[in-house]
Amino acid sequence: MARLVLLDRDGVINADRPDSVRNPGDLILLPGAAAAVARLNAAGVRVAVVTNQSVVGRGIISMAMLDRIHVELRTLLARDGAHLDALLACTDAPDRPSPRRKPRPGMLLEALQQFRAAADDTPMIGDDLRDLQAAHAACCRRVLVRTGKGAAIQAAGVPADLLPVAVRADLAAAVDSYLNGDLW
Repeated sequence: MARLVLLDRDGVINADRPDSVRNPGDLILLPGAAAAVARLNAAGVRVAVVTNQSVVGRGIISMAMLDRIHVELRTLLARDGAHLDALLACTDAPDRPSPRRKPRPGMLLEALQQFRAAADDTPMIGDDLRDLQAAHAACCRRVLVRTGKGAAIQAAGVPADLLPVAVRADLAAAVDSYLNGDLW
């Protein structure tokens, strides 16, 4: 079985924008995020991003623009020696969700199957309640980072049915905990 870490994109790897990332220039990596992904890569851990991108489904940007944004994401990560093994995006509009759109587990299940990873050994690192809900539905371990929406989610209280949830300051701290075996 492969070791796999699932990551949300906005608020975990890059800055979450209230108006969404609409072009490559809007993409700003959070401090330490690329180096954290590089540490996973160096440890032989597969890294898959699972991200809702309704800006496509709502007609705000095209699929071609989302592809350009993701090329830029990969370029920025590569500057720190990091790479993604998979990048899964659900472009459904919120009012027409498929089973892939978080909080449903579709994208997570796809990644688990692609890498033949065990769900109960695979953490999903996110900053939003829907990341935790999708991870719970996929039987993955749940990690909330306090970047993006995470601090507000923590302050509001994580619903009891989603516990246990490990809470870390940011992606770098979550990756360090994972690699040191002290997330749970």
